[in-house]
Amino acid sequence: MRVLIADDSIPVRERLVGFISEVEGVTIVGQAENTLETVLLTKELNPDIIVLDIRMPGGTGMDIIYDIKKFNPKIIIIILTNYHFPEYKQKCMKEGADYFFSKSGEYEKVIDVIEELISKNK
Repeated sequence: MRVLIADDSIPVRERLVGFISEVEGVTIVGQAENTLETVLLTKELNPDIIVLDIRMPGGTGMDIIYDIKKFNPKIIIIILTNYHFPEYKQKCMKEGADYFFSKSGEYEKVIDVIEELISKNK
């Protein structure tokens, strides 16, 4: 599985790279720090999974979910955010996000989802 990490926080990206890169069968193909870079890297790298923050420079993760899914509807989008409000979750899921997790305690769920997707694709 090819994973793109999109978050404006360097420590968060480093933490995610550390966790995700330990999963067998995963390659971190890129990291983005804003919405424009996320869209450009998505089109250039065509990842299988994007771990996407909601609040980033240049817009929001919610703003680009639809565009990502329009480019490739098979890309799995995992929202990982500090803004885990029900209305944000509803909007993200409506736009095409596949999962929505809180940074305040659900990092392990990102790993669980990725491991599950890998096992389904074997």
